Amino acid sequence: MDPTTARKTWRTLEPIHGAIYFAAEARAEYATLGIDDRMTGYFASRSAPMGAVSAEVVIATFFNFDPGLVSASMDGIWDRVSPDAVSAARSRAADRMMRRFAPDGVDGPDMVEAADLARTAALAACERPEGRPLFAGHAALPWPREPHLVLWHAQTLLREFRGDGHVAALTAAGLNGCEALVTHAAAGDVSSEILRATRQRTGDDWLVAEERLRSIGWLDSDLAFTDLGRQLRAGIEQRTDELAAAPYDAIGVDGCERLRELVRPVSRAMAAAFG
Repeated sequence: MDPTTARKTWRTLEPIHGAIYFAAEARAEYATLGIDDRMTGYFASRSAPMGAVSAEVVIATFFNFDPGLVSASMDGIWDRVSPDAVSAARSRAADRMMRRFAPDGVDGPDMVEAADLARTAALAACERPEGRPLFAGHAALPWPREPHLVLWHAQTLLREFRGDGHVAALTAAGLNGCEALVTHAAAGDVSSEILRATRQRTGDDWLVAEERLRSIGWLDSDLAFTDLGRQLRAGIEQRTDELAAAPYDAIGVDGCERLRELVRPVSRAMAAAFG
């Protein structure tokens, strides 16, 4: 599969999954379990498929969040609630948010067809779990029955499959989590202020990361990419695309185009709802 086609397909479907991190339905479902802190809900719900793992495992697999934030957010969570209960709450939230923001797209033959295509690609990913811990945890969850939740779960699998590969590419390039964020900011897609705030990288680690990237020639004195840094970052993105492409071979180029066509109304509705 051409990595560009695979990336386009993933990007078209991503708002369907990604909305779960912003939806009021998710916060409400986690609150029924006694999880009122937003970041605890995020870390617990996304890591729950791996089981009652420690904060250290979450720090390693989530890669770029402040370790202190992760430790505080995960402190004692599995003594209060089970991973299975959190995963079930997340599934209920996905159902509710999709029905609220894309009610016309939840039911009908287009959703059934889209779910079947996305599941085919996700099942192909399940044949290659090696080195992908977050993906493997999600792959062990039972498949939903409703087509819109099949689509949501399939995209979740494909997203985590890609994400684990991205972490591998960043690690192979010699970057730690904070340095990866600094290069993300230098790429210009998201500002350093937003990245620091959302990952709570507010300490000296950000300055240390900037200084190291300058010292090894990735950034210039203005914290912009050097030619070397731009080339190396592009290489990371290219390698990420390559590592994520294989599952889409199961549906081919025509299947990818058809899947994008089918889900575009739902994806746009979710993207519009959460910006």
